[in-house]
Amino acid sequence: MNSTSIKFGIIGCGRIAQRHAEHIQKSGKLVAVCDIVQEKANELATKYGAKPYTKISELLKDNPDIDVITICTPNGLHAKHSIMALKSSFHVLCEKPMALSVSDCGEMINAAEKANKRLFIVKQNRFNPPVAAVKKIIDEGRLGKIYSAQLNCYWNRNNEYYENSWKGTKDLDGGTLFTQFSHFIDLLYWIVGDVKEVTAFTGNYHHKGIIEFEDTGVVNLKFHNGAIGSINYSVNSFDKNMEGSLTIFGEKGTIKIGGQYLNELEYQSIENYEIKDLPPGNPPNNYGKYLGSMSNHDKVYQNVVDVLTNKGVIATNGFEGLKTVEIIDRIYTAAKKASINE
Repeated sequence: MNSTSIKFGIIGCGRIAQRHAEHIQKSGKLVAVCDIVQEKANELATKYGAKPYTKISELLKDNPDIDVITICTPNGLHAKHSIMALKSSFHVLCEKPMALSVSDCGEMINAAEKANKRLFIVKQNRFNPPVAAVKKIIDEGRLGKIYSAQLNCYWNRNNEYYENSWKGTKDLDGGTLFTQFSHFIDLLYWIVGDVKEVTAFTGNYHHKGIIEFEDTGVVNLKFHNGAIGSINYSVNSFDKNMEGSLTIFGEKGTIKIGGQYLNELEYQSIENYEIKDLPPGNPPNNYGKYLGSMSNHDKVYQNVVDVLTNKGVIATNGFEGLKTVEIIDRIYTAAKKASINE
């Protein structure tokens, strides 16, 4: 198998699928697409010379030569659709979040193992140049022992964003941490470590009657390595996205990755070391009236190709996708407990 011969199918033809299709064409060939809305499937299929479907089972049955199925459906359907594809002996690339429950993540991992197929999870912010640089120096021990970390996620999601959409629903969206900030939770886990204890408070201040969960939260964390941390997040930043930042205090250095999308190295003071000459990052995903995370899906597909053709290492595997969901689940459980005790 060579890179240009890899065949892909897409399940779910919404906004994010457009970006996947664009990068699939640079990495291989888009063979088939599926959406329950015929017009969406037809539009994407026509643009890229693929075959449209409205039933997943038919796409999987008709195209045994496809190598990878990309899952771009609503969050709450990721597990079901990934498992269908894995059981049909396809590799799977699943958009974030991996699923909305730890048990669903476990079932996805088991399905991949039973089918002896690869399960890739999209966590494109790991490829942001300052994020990759900070991960590297922490792995090298340049910051020494990590004392604490603060993650700030301040975005804007107006009422229009949620209109006539699965977004904002408990069953298909899951919560603000799942849809807006799961990438940032992943980076906290990837860079600082796994979480041992959580306390949290959440509230819905600006989206009452519009979404079925919180629009704001404050979280305190204790990590297994002894570090402590906090997460402050909101989609109530007035008019536009404000900030996505991670500040780390270590024994031998302090560093802050900032910007709106963890895309800028805003501060560094490191013992006998300086991060220099970072390459520019990709622009954020532009969805018209709002912006999403950094658009690094090209790196995601490069990794898929590398793994399938050159025995490369998966950038984000199923276990790491599960850890993000596990941390989010613990935050929501802690917030629910706090509200009961009020």
